Amino acid sequence: MFMGVSGRVQRERLRQEGMGSHGQAVAFLRQDFQGLREECQQDGALFLDPQFPAAPTSIGYKELGPHTDKAQGIEWKRPGELVSDPQFTVGGATRTDVCQGALGDCWLLAAIASLTLNEELMQRVVPPGQDFNTQYSGIFHFQFWQFGEWVDVVIDDRLPSRDGELLFVHSAERGEFWSALLEKAYAKLNGSYEALSGGSTTEGFEDFTGGVAELYELKNSPRNLYTVMRKALERGSLLGCSIDITSAFDMEAVTFKKLVKGHAYSVTGVKEVNYRGRVERLIRIRNPWGQVEWTGAWSDSSSEWDAIDPEEREGMVQMEDGEFWMSWGEFLRQFSRLEICNLGPETLQDDRHLKWQSTTFRGSWRRGSTAGGCRNHPATFWINPQFRLTLCEEDDDPDDPEQSCSFLCALMQKDRRRARRKGGDMHTIGFALYPLPEELSGGPQVHLRKDFFLSRSSCARSDSFINMREVSSRLSLPPGDYIIVPSTFEPSNEADFVLRVFTEKHTDSQEMDDPIDAELEDEEEMSEDDVEDGFRAMFKQLAGEDMEISVFELRTILNRVLAKHQDLQTDGFTLDSCRGMINLLDRDGSGRLGLLEFQRLWNKIRTWLGIFRNFDLDKSGTMNSYEMRLALETAGFKINNRIHQAIASRYADGEVIDFDNFISCLVRLAAMIRAFRSLQHDDGTMQMNLSEWLSLTMSG
Repeated sequence: MFMGVSGRVQRERLRQEGMGSHGQAVAFLRQDFQGLREECQQDGALFLDPQFPAAPTSIGYKELGPHTDKAQGIEWKRPGELVSDPQFTVGGATRTDVCQGALGDCWLLAAIASLTLNEELMQRVVPPGQDFNTQYSGIFHFQFWQFGEWVDVVIDDRLPSRDGELLFVHSAERGEFWSALLEKAYAKLNGSYEALSGGSTTEGFEDFTGGVAELYELKNSPRNLYTVMRKALERGSLLGCSIDITSAFDMEAVTFKKLVKGHAYSVTGVKEVNYRGRVERLIRIRNPWGQVEWTGAWSDSSSEWDAIDPEEREGMVQMEDGEFWMSWGEFLRQFSRLEICNLGPETLQDDRHLKWQSTTFRGSWRRGSTAGGCRNHPATFWINPQFRLTLCEEDDDPDDPEQSCSFLCALMQKDRRRARRKGGDMHTIGFALYPLPEELSGGPQVHLRKDFFLSRSSCARSDSFINMREVSSRLSLPPGDYIIVPSTFEPSNEADFVLRVFTEKHTDSQEMDDPIDAELEDEEEMSEDDVEDGFRAMFKQLAGEDMEISVFELRTILNRVLAKHQDLQTDGFTLDSCRGMINLLDRDGSGRLGLLEFQRLWNKIRTWLGIFRNFDLDKSGTMNSYEMRLALETAGFKINNRIHQAIASRYADGEVIDFDNFISCLVRLAAMIRAFRSLQHDDGTMQMNLSEWLSLTMSG
């Protein structure tokens, strides 16, 4: 547990120092590309990747599992074993280098094809200087954006093949391998090749850029969508489109005019041409298969091109390259949806483009502490993480009569593709926004309670709750303070998440979380004369001749008392919990409790028993996690979401906390807070050497 906590703290500190930015990408699985390549060169050996071996487990786990027919006959070959003169790129990386193989990852290929249109973005994902010549050691690396940070993924160049041909992504040029190696690195990032099967183009867009995506249903598209697409392409945004399927039989079915249903295409250009005396809006689309092109109007061999001026037509039509043009109206009729990936300020390095202001929040939903579900669950909705967003300035839009602030809000769940191997998948997620009342705007940023949400309606929300990696919406609200509540649809679904907000103007933001504090009563001054005779007699009987209670005696005493309270569900106090109680109240360091120390503990337990019963709302003899949260406040403890998660992990069985764990939790909280306060400096920090740290933690 301590290693996990220290790792998270260290990761957050490194992130604040710039780790995870594109210039300081995180080494995935701690594999350093430069160091590994130097080792290979010194040893004169080609790199063998132990983290993603040339083995069936790297291929798949279900339809491509080790014993399936589809996985038979696969051989892992290095490019030099497939062709005599392998090249990383031939004539640069282009859209025709991305042809689909025997894997349903057309969504990824469409994103890769769009990536080739932007050289700056391409070099972020595919670091330059890699080849099969001067420094070739069988090792390559690629960089991807993953949930708020850039990671550097190292691979060896053994690629899945069958009968001497690449099994998955390949280039139209047989000797070119950058796209196949890129796909392998992305498969490693997600756990296997099969984990890439099925997805949304926006997922690939975002992992190549760190941008935030929008989705448009073309049947209900806004009137200015063509302009939106043109400006997006001018700004280097990545665009993809697809045709919905109505049944499993439609998947990758080819229409009468050679469009493929359920297939991800990339949008690579728009252009207005002069056609028979009027302006015709055209859109250019690429099929990642590298073939099977649209055969309707404005296709490569259609007669419409004969009416276009040759100079204007120059370079627009390339026969049978997987790319084709169609009219704007036909595009809206034939395709179902459009995806746009807007690029963030870190990605857009030059000053030619307008840049979004971006804010990133990281959080988690944990069963028993912060996984409250959607608004349909009012008893627990409030325990979800909450974030304040202050929209400071309205947009500069003279055509908009309303003073409003436009922004993109995007909620992304982490690492769900990797969970597929163990039977997991995407949760259904969404978010809601609430206006923050003026009386709360200037106050402390505390976590809002159930009553707040019961008495207010949301002012904006995600279009729907959906089981995709990311849910995003373009929203517009007046300047002011708002609360964003991200959640899963059902309570108790666990996942880490990233919440991003892209705004046109400056904003202020922070997590709404309680400051850690505790109202610990001063230890009451007592003398032995203050102890009642009945209690003194009981203590003498229990303590024995030495008149002190050991940890073993305390456990016996407390469990006898618990046995008399039939309304309390408990497994009984453990030696560890009793030892914690003694450490809290042991004044002389004897490891035992004298009469007055035991009297103080007894008084605390009686007080906490009353609190436990008050918040055991259903009289089950236990508390659930959100009852526990309220009970801790009544006992004088204010703690943040991270500590609530730690408490639920340590003291709850599922989401249930029994009486002995409730008491153990309060004892430990009080002891650790008292220890910190006794050792802290004026600036609220504490400095300890290793011996002091071990003494504190091992005795707590």
